[in-house]
Amino acid sequence: MTGDPGAEERAARLFSGRVEFLLSAPQLKFLPEPTVPEIAFCGRSNVGKSSLLNALTGRRAIARTSVTPGRTQELNFFEVGDPTLFRLVDMPGYGFAKAPVKVVERWRQLVRTYLKGRQVLHRTLVLVDSRHGLKDVDREMMTMLDETAVGYRLVLTKADKVKASELAAVRAATEAEARRHPAAHPVLHVTSSEKGMGIAELRAAVLEDAHV
Repeated sequence: MTGDPGAEERAARLFSGRVEFLLSAPQLKFLPEPTVPEIAFCGRSNVGKSSLLNALTGRRAIARTSVTPGRTQELNFFEVGDPTLFRLVDMPGYGFAKAPVKVVERWRQLVRTYLKGRQVLHRTLVLVDSRHGLKDVDREMMTMLDETAVGYRLVLTKADKVKASELAAVRAATEAEARRHPAAHPVLHVTSSEKGMGIAELRAAVLEDAHV
């Protein structure tokens, strides 16, 4: 996908400025005041959310990375801009989180309620591992977003980890499935946090979604 160089440059400048961790919300009562747009990131555990957030913001550790699935157990908010123009929200990973059933259900309820009731949520990015493609848990999330009328972008991660032919097949299958979901954005993003693939375009898309 060819992006808009002007939009990409503006996004790069903005993300090279102030990006700061605001707070972690283990429950809805701890959410920050809904004063600016929010862009949320979700995906299966260990899909590479933290790495993508680090790559987008040009930081090494704005979001913690871990090889242990289920590390993120809260909604983590990051402010972008000075003054703050919008927030990035790192959501708990879903799927095979290594945690007690009650804890996993608590995360699920937190995420579901946040998605349904957060008026300043402008877009959700659903991250999908390029090595595996869409899984049933991803489809469940997509259906939930459709039902709550929360628009979302599908983002393939770790694209450098698969052969070009395999990536093309996963991309085509993901795009075909996305067309059947009313809340899915028509543009699929293909990224590699490690190689920088697709990061500039995704930064620009985030700014577009945040309306800044």
